[in-house]
Amino acid sequence: MNRLVRLYTEHGQSPWLDNLTRPYLRDGVLAAMVADGIRGVTANPTIFARAIEASDAYDDQFAALIAAGSTVEDAYWELVVDDVLDAATVLRPTYDASSGTDGFVSVEVAPELADDTDATIAAARMLHQRVARPNVFVKIPATAAGIPAITAMIAEGVGINITLIFSLARYQQVIEAFLQGLETFTAHGGDPATVHSVASFFVSRVDTEVDHRLEHVGTTDALALRGRAAIAQAQLAYQIFRDSFTGPRWDYLAAHGAHPQKPLWASTSTKNPAYPDTKYVDRLIGPDTINTLTETTIAAFLDHGTLTRSVDTEGAPQAAAGVMRELASLGVDMDDVGRALETKGVASFHASFADVLTALHTKTRQLEQR
Repeated sequence: MNRLVRLYTEHGQSPWLDNLTRPYLRDGVLAAMVADGIRGVTANPTIFARAIEASDAYDDQFAALIAAGSTVEDAYWELVVDDVLDAATVLRPTYDASSGTDGFVSVEVAPELADDTDATIAAARMLHQRVARPNVFVKIPATAAGIPAITAMIAEGVGINITLIFSLARYQQVIEAFLQGLETFTAHGGDPATVHSVASFFVSRVDTEVDHRLEHVGTTDALALRGRAAIAQAQLAYQIFRDSFTGPRWDYLAAHGAHPQKPLWASTSTKNPAYPDTKYVDRLIGPDTINTLTETTIAAFLDHGTLTRSVDTEGAPQAAAGVMRELASLGVDMDDVGRALETKGVASFHASFADVLTALHTKTRQLEQR
């Protein structure tokens, strides 16, 4: 068995691919990766923008949609939804074999809705109805406006991938939103066993932001903390996960078949070349978790990754709490770090969405000139 398979069979962590592109679906690349141990797929507006702009695999369908009278934005969503549905077909055997706890694909609401609760709810509901597959997650960002949308969608029995979580405070709000939604769904006669959700906690970008702040402080103690914040915060998030899905409140839901909302480690490719290329995989291995990986990180982990439970062993939570205290003593406010990264994340997705629409408008003009 390769390291990806062993990650799941020996440590209970599901490796997912952080990419989705039509050539992978047409050429059997995704199917081959699933055969090699990949158990799910995540995508976001940046990934879809890159896929559509970098390949001519979408051109014929796009031209047909425009010729039939679709707007550019409607055509974009047709392209995205078709890829998501095709990926869901590839992953359906994984979903079935895992009794619905793995084998998911995600499609995200438009990023410009991140600060509008009602619009997010409407978009999530529409996407859920449009894909109509049990192994497709609708993605909602964990902004202040997104939190009540999470509750609303879970209360309707909709599977949600909550994205862009950068802080422990926001993560606790996400879990509470999930639990409230699940309680409402159950109280109204819904079967909680049919509801699945993951919480995408972003990792490496935290080190990028914190390292920058530590370098601004510039002391020996500050520089010694570079590269330690992201892993520490994720390890503490895992403890929050464990604590939140125990006790009478959760026991009642679990007795009715409810599944815990697994933490998904996102942004786990190493941004700083000075750090090991499998840093954000090796240090966050543990049961009931997901790690979503780029192709580069998958190749590195298959070659030389370390297969050891690490997210909560050998004093990890205590050491992680110590790192947080040291950061606070140096004036690094992790809640502020989270807010800054959330703002940047939403802006980045919005820019990607705008860019791909601009590229498609250009392609429309080219089609008209033929």
